[in-house]
Amino acid sequence: MPYKHLFLSLALFATLGSTTIHANDGKLLATAGLSQIEGAGGGGIVPWATLSGYDSQDQISVSAALSQVDLEDYRLNVQAVSASFYDKLELSLGHQRLDLKTLGGDIKMNIVGAKYKLYGDAVYSELPQISLGVQHKMLEDKAIANALGAKDTSGTDIYLAATKIHLGAIAGYNAVWNVTARATKANELGLLGFGGQGNDSYKVMLEASAGILFSRHLAVGVEYRQKPDNLGLKEDDWIDFFVTYIPSKSVSITAAYTKLGTIAGAPDQNGLYFSINGHL
Repeated sequence: MPYKHLFLSLALFATLGSTTIHANDGKLLATAGLSQIEGAGGGGIVPWATLSGYDSQDQISVSAALSQVDLEDYRLNVQAVSASFYDKLELSLGHQRLDLKTLGGDIKMNIVGAKYKLYGDAVYSELPQISLGVQHKMLEDKAIANALGAKDTSGTDIYLAATKIHLGAIAGYNAVWNVTARATKANELGLLGFGGQGNDSYKVMLEASAGILFSRHLAVGVEYRQKPDNLGLKEDDWIDFFVTYIPSKSVSITAAYTKLGTIAGAPDQNGLYFSINGHL
């Protein structure tokens, strides 16, 4: 089935499932997090153990997001939709388009994801919520990845995430942290393919997020994502500093300053990230 048909099918199925149950009533404001740039629920660049919606154990939720990262030589546009079922299972679809601003043209990639909650609740359990996730990535445009020496043009990431929200932890403000371990072969998320010549084994990369909610509607924080260098192009780890405004459970808006380092040999790829998320 073509990717666009999968995207529409998931959105329609989840929407039909949610018509009888309003998942916005299920959890505390801000606990649904964002839709990260691969489509999973979490931060901007890091998937969290939390699921993408506000559903409780008898609810279904639907989320959608548009995101953009505007850098010196590139611009990444992301469309994502996800559905969260009974606070247990998340399914997601993401479409990335990397515009090559200086060279012209673009690279497109589709991502199908799933996340299953193994343990706990990010707010109420004593230990962190823990979830296991998978992201299968497929390049539409394969020429650049092949030219750079990538081993494959599709690949699968597997990750284990732990998330905890501490109520009133810092001067009376709520705090959140997340740690994710990802097994991956991806080059620049997979936009430059997977693996390299003589360098085709999975590597475990660490990712982390931390933030403070200064009110029910405003959060600030930082994220870090470790990345492999399979192609020998000095692929750098990523960092962002974000501000999220959450006026209601239906919508959230995030802006961030990103430091992405060297991408495909082009150094100093820093810029602005913007995302808008909607929830049903």
